[in-house]
Formats: sequence, structure tokens, C-alpha cells
Amino acid sequence: MELTEEIIKQLKSDLSKAKTYDDLMGKNGAIKKLISKTLETMLQEELTEHLGYERYSPAGRNSGNNRNGKTYKTLRNDNGEIDIAVPRDRNGTFDPIIVKKYERTLGAIEDKIISMYAKGMTTRDIQSHLQELYGLDISASLISQITDKIIDLAKEWHNRPVESIYPIVFFDAIHYKVTSEGKVINKAAYTCLSLNMDGRKDLLGLWVSEAEGANFWLTVLTELKNRGLEKILIACVDGLKGFPEAINTVFPNTEIQQCIIHLIRNTLKYIASKDQKQFMQELRKVYSAPTEEAALIALDKLEESWGKKYSLAIKTWRNNWTHASTFFKYPDEIRKIIYTTNAVEAVHRQFRKVTKTRSIFPNDDALKKMLFLAYRDLSKKWTVQIQNWAVVISHLSVIFEDQLKDVL
Repeated sequence: MELTEEIIKQLKSDLSKAKTYDDLMGKNGAIKKLISKTLETMLQEELTEHLGYERYSPAGRNSGNNRNGKTYKTLRNDNGEIDIAVPRDRNGTFDPIIVKKYERTLGAIEDKIISMYAKGMTTRDIQSHLQELYGLDISASLISQITDKIIDLAKEWHNRPVESIYPIVFFDAIHYKVTSEGKVINKAAYTCLSLNMDGRKDLLGLWVSEAEGANFWLTVLTELKNRGLEKILIACVDGLKGFPEAINTVFPNTEIQQCIIHLIRNTLKYIASKDQKQFMQELRKVYSAPTEEAALIALDKLEESWGKKYSLAIKTWRNNWTHASTFFKYPDEIRKIIYTTNAVEAVHRQFRKVTKTRSIFPNDDALKKMLFLAYRDLSKKWTVQIQNWAVVISHLSVIFEDQLKDVL
């Protein structure tokens, strides 16, 4: 749509009279008048296209539908409130595009509300912020309606097809309090952080369920397979019981690496504080050993020194050795990536920064909505390839030659 001569003439007149900011941007300011007139002209043209004939044209006689006055509505945008007249048709079939039915916001104000919500601001914070900056009085229900649009985007993102193969995937969960059936309960948000064949991060999905468990992880893994995932070369997990078995049920050829940091934390629970420093110095020789054989020798020595006093601590490593020792077969470039789930825990730390103002979420959708927005902001930084990825993928191509033969 082009600006008419009438609108341009009126704008010039209003601009020439403007002496203050309010003359430009106030309720009856020149800029608001321009926006209002432009929108009304665009709406009239949309109605003309909908009816199929120009205003006052004889073609409209006995056409079965015609213009039927106007309705008035107030829109909110970055410049405050803008009053416009929306044309109607007699049959009520006109559904404008530029300003949709029931729409009350215009332009970037919705983006700003969503952005503020993504930063962890509460509805009350957003209301106050919009009032102070733009002079807008927006209800809590309208803010909720705007942010609820994110739910559909989140569902679409969550159900998207994934790549057929990921060299490395980190699995972990973060816990929140959520209201369910009138009670506040602890729920787990399950996250799967992947490194793709190009060495770039991506989150494969977000799931919310009650307490973290291997059974639900099995559901997550099955869903990923249904979305197109065929192979995971290395899965990095915490020490959740039954998790490795759940992974290998769906992806039998996946190698499992249990997080060494989680294992250390669990070990320290059995060590008196006065002995922790010395014990850790000897334990470090186990997980920093150059080979698995050297690590087992160091573990034997650790048991000789501390086994009688702290048998449970040693038993923790013996019982979990199968999956804790996986990283020894890889070079340093791969070890540094997989020996811990720190990569996904870093994502969780960013989630915590955004959700710290919310002690309790009213429902699962509210939690998913905020985590999705946090992920969307965070993922903008995930454009850089993992350091030394060329070396990593070269080693993986040799170790997993059969699984990667159709990819590389």
C-alpha cells in the first residue's frame, strides 16, 4: 500500500506544528496519526479485496455482501496506544490480516513481552516495565495470552525431526516445583544436549515428568528414535540407576560414559571432611590415569590405603567401573568432552538464571514455555564448532567405522 497524498499532506502539517516530543508521540501526536491513518487505509484496501469491488462501485449492488460501517479499537505498541477504525462487512466474513480480529497489540510490543518473559520477568514485572517505558496499561491476562503463543512454537520445535546420528549426547534432568491437581510437587525437566556431526550443540527436546527415573528416560529415548534418531555413538549420563540399560534397550550399540564428577560427589558423601583432601589426591590418580589398566592399579592402591576405613567409597567406584571407565579408550580430545556431563549442566545453570524468580510453576506448560524461551536465547550462541572437532570426528570415524560408514 502506498501513502495517499492526503495522508502525506496531513503528516507534513502535523510535523510542522510539532514543538515537543508529545506533539510527535503523544496521544494525538503526528506519528500516531500517521500509523492510525495508514492502518485504516490498509484495512479499507483489504476489505475491498475481500468484497471484490471498490467502494461506491455499482458492482457492489446485489453482490450479497457490502460494507457495513466500522468498529473502533485501541491497539498497543511501542509508542503507546493507537486508536483505529476497522471497517466491517455485512456478512461478518471479513477477517483482516494487518490487524487481526481480537488483536490488541501491534508490532514489536509482543516481541518485547516475550523477550522480557524469556529473561525471567514475572507478569507483574512486565506490566510495571511497560507502564514505565511506554505508558501502556496491559492486563496480566493479555500478557499471558501473548506468552501462551510460545506453547505452540515449543510443541512444534519439540516434535521436529532430528538427525539420524549424533556422535555425542548428554542426558540430564533439572528439577522444579510445579502445581499439579492443587498440590505442589517436584518435577523433572529432562534435557538431551547433542553434538552433531559438525560439532555443534543442539537441544533435542524438553520433557517434564515427576521424579527422574530410568523408565521415563526410556520413553524419551523411544520418542527420539521415532523422530528419526538412529544412532548415538557415546551417551554421557549421571549415575541414575538403570539409565545405561534404558539407553542400550533403544540404541544397543551406544557406548555409555558415566559422569566422573557425579561419581566423585557420590564418593565424598562417604568420606569424613578431615580426610577428603588427602583421599581426593589419591583418587585423582585413578580418573586421570593414561590407560584403564593404570587406573585400575591406582584404584587398587587407593583401596589398600583407605579400603578398611571407607569401604563404601571404594565400592562406589568398583560397582560403577563398567561405565565410568569408558573414556579411557579415547584420546584426550574426546576424553575432555565426555568424562563429565558439565556441558548439559551448563545449560541447566542458564535455565536457573532465568527461572530463579519462579519458586513454583502453575503447570507443566508454564515450565516448558519458560525453558523453551531460555533455550531459544541460549542457542543463539551455539554457532561455533566444538574446539578440536576435526580431531574428534577423525578418531570417532576410526573407532565407529561401521556405524559411520554411510555418513562420512
